[in-house]
Amino acid sequence: MDPSCEREVRCFYAGTPAHPVYVDHLQSPRAATDRAPVVMVHGAGHTGTCYLATPDGRPGWAVRFAATGRDVFVPDWPGHGRSPQPVDFPRLGTADVATSLLALIEQVGPSVLLVHSASGPMAWWMAERRPDLVRAVIGIAPGPPANLLRDLPDDPSAILTLRDDASAGHPVYSSEDRPVRLTAEFAAAYWANTPRFPRHALENYCRSFAPESARILNERFNIGGRGLRIDDPAHLRSTPIMIVTGDRDPRHPREIDATTAGYLGAEFVWLPDRGIKGNGHMMMIEDNSDDLAAMALAWLDAVRC
Repeated sequence: MDPSCEREVRCFYAGTPAHPVYVDHLQSPRAATDRAPVVMVHGAGHTGTCYLATPDGRPGWAVRFAATGRDVFVPDWPGHGRSPQPVDFPRLGTADVATSLLALIEQVGPSVLLVHSASGPMAWWMAERRPDLVRAVIGIAPGPPANLLRDLPDDPSAILTLRDDASAGHPVYSSEDRPVRLTAEFAAAYWANTPRFPRHALENYCRSFAPESARILNERFNIGGRGLRIDDPAHLRSTPIMIVTGDRDPRHPREIDATTAGYLGAEFVWLPDRGIKGNGHMMMIEDNSDDLAAMALAWLDAVRC
């Protein structure tokens, strides 16, 4: 076994009474007290598994971060993975998940948030409300606050006409009377077809999909103007933020994520500018995931978190 991967893994439940979250806690035996813990938050249709290991069997980002002496906490969103599913799961909202994650950070203490995709709006909301608890944010192809999205009609037929509209985020309407289930075909169309994606492990990757709240997906696209907003981006200016985007992510073209970074006062990393090409939406499981983890860790050291 690679000694750098040695760690102690514990688990516990946190969150709110209405929406508890299951958490894996990875702690290195060489814990460094001067380094902030990292809370790694998955995106829609997934669980914390995407940070624990890659579909082709390599150690995940949680393991790599813990090996540097950081405590790492990997929650499953409420209703996902090992977190209990509420009876009204299809109407679970983005703010419900963010509130539960904030309760976790209140328990853990001041932390770095590493977020992906649909957990991006949650991070901006949490950082604005509790700047004392959110030391820094690393956004991996993160969704913007709804402040930056145009209000889309609450109409399935109208949304269907926008499906190929990159400026609207390729929206998909989800009926809120049932959970949404990802398919291999949908994944292959948007993120499982990049040069760096481990396509030989696609079947194994698809086993990790979790049913998703329809409301969270609708809010991510700001359908009906119901996405999660922040009050004022100036409130985030004192929080170090880095947004990382690859060149093979159709829902995150350079100009979209650069706009998000500019609005939030974040550092924007367009990976081709660093000579890194071929990454899509699921960077934490692609074939250069170790290199990207090292880049994120170097940034945390640079901003002294």
